[in-house]
Amino acid sequence: MPQRASMPDPPWLSRAAYPFTSRRVELADGSLHYVDEGSGPAVLMVHGTPTWSFEWRHLVRELSSEFRCIAPDHLGFGLSDRPAGADYTPAAHAARLRQFLEALGLRDLTLVVHDFGGLIGLPLALEQQGLVSRLVVMNSWMWHLGEDPKVARAARLLGGRFGRFLYGAGNFSLRVMLPTAFADRTKLTGQIRAHYHGPFPDPASRAQVLWPLARSLGPPSPHADALWAGRSALAGLPALIIWGMRDPALGPHQLTRWQEALPDAKVSRLEAGHWPQEEEPEAVIAEIHQFAGRRAA
Repeated sequence: MPQRASMPDPPWLSRAAYPFTSRRVELADGSLHYVDEGSGPAVLMVHGTPTWSFEWRHLVRELSSEFRCIAPDHLGFGLSDRPAGADYTPAAHAARLRQFLEALGLRDLTLVVHDFGGLIGLPLALEQQGLVSRLVVMNSWMWHLGEDPKVARAARLLGGRFGRFLYGAGNFSLRVMLPTAFADRTKLTGQIRAHYHGPFPDPASRAQVLWPLARSLGPPSPHADALWAGRSALAGLPALIIWGMRDPALGPHQLTRWQEALPDAKVSRLEAGHWPQEEEPEAVIAEIHQFAGRRAA
């Protein structure tokens, strides 16, 4: 059952920056940390890598005056448990997210996904069981990215032993990929860096949790293939696409593919990198506030 977290905060966590009540849900694989702030229509925010619910702090702070804002940390990320031997692939995270919703009894959600959060959260929208009533996509995907030659080359490099070394000992995801994905690196402050680096203090934690997601970009990719094959289930679902146009990883051609999958979606293009919610939070909040508060037709 959901409960308030009783564990002490880690030294890298600033409650001034993240002033939310920590809660936990016990699942078969381990304990998931999450925040659940405000009341009203429910907005579920699903993060990617190498981040955690901290990336949603601006949205939670502002939107919780009118919405119930729920933001979990995937297993191994943020303040959630990191059990040895657990499965940290997108499909496993997706299964646990479904269990999380069942534990909280959530339905009729505005689902917000970012980065790998698409592969993890979108199965909820494809189920068509009243779980998701609106969809917000931010610099994410629901297909096999290995079809992109640039991504395919990176996947070949990162998917093997050398990639595991880069992610573990080299801290590649946090030291290199995170800052280069910002269009304006001055917005990646020291405090923000500390909150993303803090959950992964050693090579073992990074290799255990972050590397499996990088490895999943290479073939085969049955989870992503299944999502793309089932995309017609999203037809008729009110959708909003918020896209950082200066994202070095997911270029405009990926936005075009989303527009093909969601032809009726409203599109908001921002002069931001991969994390619009970090670089342009006011614009993101305004778009979601208007979208999530609109009555369904």
